[in-house]
Amino acid sequence: MPIAFDNSYARLPGHFFSRVDPTPVASPSLLRFNHALAEEIGVAAGDFPPDVLAGNALPEGSEPIALAYAGHQFGGWVPQLGDGRAILLGEVVGPDGRRHDIQLKGSGPTIFSRRGDGRAALGPAIREYVMSEAMAALGIPTTRALAVVTTGEKVLRERPLPGAVFTRVASSHIRVGTFQYHHAREDHDALRALTDHVITRHYPEAAEKEVPELALLSLVATRQAELVAQWMLVGFIHGVMNTDNCSIAGETIDYGPCAFVDNFHPGKVFSSIDRHGRYAWGKQPEIAHWNLLQLAQCLLPLHPGSAEDARGEFEAVLNEFPETFARAYEQGFARKLGLLDPHPGDLDLARDLLTLLAEQEVDFTLFFRRLTTQVESHDEDQSGVHDLFGCAKGFDQWSAKWQARTSQQDFRDQAQAMRAANPIFIPRNHRLEEAITAAEQQDFAPFEQLLEVLTRPFDEQPENAGYENPPQPGEVVHATFCGT
Repeated sequence: MPIAFDNSYARLPGHFFSRVDPTPVASPSLLRFNHALAEEIGVAAGDFPPDVLAGNALPEGSEPIALAYAGHQFGGWVPQLGDGRAILLGEVVGPDGRRHDIQLKGSGPTIFSRRGDGRAALGPAIREYVMSEAMAALGIPTTRALAVVTTGEKVLRERPLPGAVFTRVASSHIRVGTFQYHHAREDHDALRALTDHVITRHYPEAAEKEVPELALLSLVATRQAELVAQWMLVGFIHGVMNTDNCSIAGETIDYGPCAFVDNFHPGKVFSSIDRHGRYAWGKQPEIAHWNLLQLAQCLLPLHPGSAEDARGEFEAVLNEFPETFARAYEQGFARKLGLLDPHPGDLDLARDLLTLLAEQEVDFTLFFRRLTTQVESHDEDQSGVHDLFGCAKGFDQWSAKWQARTSQQDFRDQAQAMRAANPIFIPRNHRLEEAITAAEQQDFAPFEQLLEVLTRPFDEQPENAGYENPPQPGEVVHATFCGT
C-alpha cells in the first residue's frame, strides 16, 4: 500500500521551493529505523526500504522539493539560504490527525547548495539522531529521527568521512527565515500565502482573531519562550539559533554544534563557530526574542491598520515575551527544586543556586539528580551532593534556605516532582563523540547502547550507571562542529 502523502507545502506558489530529485548514492545500507516513530506518524518500515531512505528511489506520491528561506546567521543577513543538502519528500497525516514532513538530509545538491556537495557525513547524522530522540524522551518539542542509512561513499570535509542520509520528521520545516525570504523581496502576496498556510497548519485559533497575523506572532512567541525555557532547564545549548534555525512550529530543529553542559556556567559555549558567545546557555532567551523581532517585521506589512497602529500592536506582543519566558522558566525551576506551590523569592533561590554552581563549575545534571536523591533518602551525606563542590560552605548556606522553604511539604510529593524534572541521563558530549568515532569505524554498538539508555532518561538504570557520569579530564569535549 503506497504512503498516503498529502503535500500541502508543494501546493504553494513555485517560488517557495525548487523541485529537485535526490541524487542516488553508491550502496545504501540501513543503519537504523525508528519503528515507534513510524507507527506514530502512520507509516511502515516496508514503505521505506534503504533505496528510498537514500534517495535512490522515490515513493509513490512524493513530490521532492528543496525549500527556499533566508536568515540572519550570527546576526549577519543572508538573503538566500534554503535547503542546500535536504529534500522534502512530502507530508503525511498521522493517525492522530497531525501533519508531518518527511525530509532526507544529505540527499544531494539543490539550487540552494552554494557550491556545497549536498551530502552529509555519518557523524552529524548520528548526532542528530541521538539528540532529537533524546530531546523527545525528555518531553521537549523537537524534530524527530526516522532513519539513518549509510551511502557506501565518502564525503570530503576536513578529511574523507563515511557518508550517510538522515531522514527527519517535523511538524513542518517552516522557519522565521522562510518569512524573511519573501519579506526581503517585498513579496506581500507570498507573505500572505505563507501566513495563511502556517495558521491553517499550526495555529488555526489565530484565524478567529481580529488580526490573525498579530495572533500568529503571539502564539509563535509563546511556543518559543516555553521551548527555550525547557532547553535551559536541562542544560541544553542549541549552538546556532540563527533565524533559519528557528522553527515556526516551536520545535527544536537543526542539531548542529549543539551540546548539553557538563560543568555549569551561564556563558558556556561549545559551538566552534560561535566565537563571541552569541548563543551561550544564558543568552538563549535574548536571542529567541531577537529572532521574534525579525518575524514581526515580516508580518507587519500584513496588518490591516495604519503603520503606526501596527507597530504599536506588534511591539506590545513582543514586549510580552520576557514575562512569558520568565514564567515558564520559573515554573520549570520550581519543579527541579521540588517547590510545589509558588512563593515570592523562589526565583531568587534558583538564581543563587546557579551562581553557586557556576562559581565552582558543578556538573549541572548530576547536581540536580543528587539533590533529588537527598530528598528521597532524607540523607544529605548519602546523596553525594557535597562531593560535587570543592568547598561546600556556600551550598550549605543555600541548602538551609531551600530546606526551610520546603519544610512544610510532603517529601514524597517533592521527590516525585523532582524525579520528573531532573533527568539522570542526557546525551553527554563525550558519550556522543564515542558513539560517532566508533560508528566511523563500522562499530555501531555504542550508538545503539546510547540510544537505549536515552529512551528512559528519568529512570534508574543500574546496568547503565556509567552513562550518568561526567567526562574524565581526558574525555572532555571542548568544541562541537556543524558538520556541513
